[in-house]
Amino acid sequence: MVELWNKKVEKKFFSESVKFATPEQLFYVTDKNRYLAYWPKGYDGKKSTLQSRNALIGNFTEKWTTDLIQAVVNDKGLFAVQGAICDQIALANMSPADVVISRNKNINQEVDDIVAIIEVKMSIVWNWELQGGKTLSCIGDYKTHQGNPGLLRSDSMLKGIGKSINIRVSSFQAATIPIIVMGNTPITNSYYPKVDK
Repeated sequence: MVELWNKKVEKKFFSESVKFATPEQLFYVTDKNRYLAYWPKGYDGKKSTLQSRNALIGNFTEKWTTDLIQAVVNDKGLFAVQGAICDQIALANMSPADVVISRNKNINQEVDDIVAIIEVKMSIVWNWELQGGKTLSCIGDYKTHQGNPGLLRSDSMLKGIGKSINIRVSSFQAATIPIIVMGNTPITNSYYPKVDK
């Protein structure tokens, strides 16, 4: 059975990431030396920015999406391909698709083989605390921390829309390929008129 994004998946991200990344690359450190995924609401101590986690969660969510989509399309003779390139529709080496559904499993794709393009805009949703360098505890959902995860961030939403437009206008062939922006959060009300329902 295919499992959608949940706390268990997020816990797996942290469990796998601490094998090669330091806690300081994955968590914010509070004034009281607590290691947290996000600054809690009401926290007014010293803050820093955390960019090192972005690439890690980006790769993890793209791989997770690839596995999820592959489970769905497997019996249809299709493939979910992470990081696909197709110069014909502006999916270049420097800006590949996060995931495509294709008739083949090659990284370098022909436009006629691409069934759909998926842009992944996902991040950590719940707030987590790493205790004693080993124990991971969920301490709240996205309403309890100061972060705006996933599609709640206007820049993530705009990047998803922008890349979709760039692909769509790149060639006549791109006009018929569905483009899906995959998220793990709700979107803000102001974006409802701008996206398909």
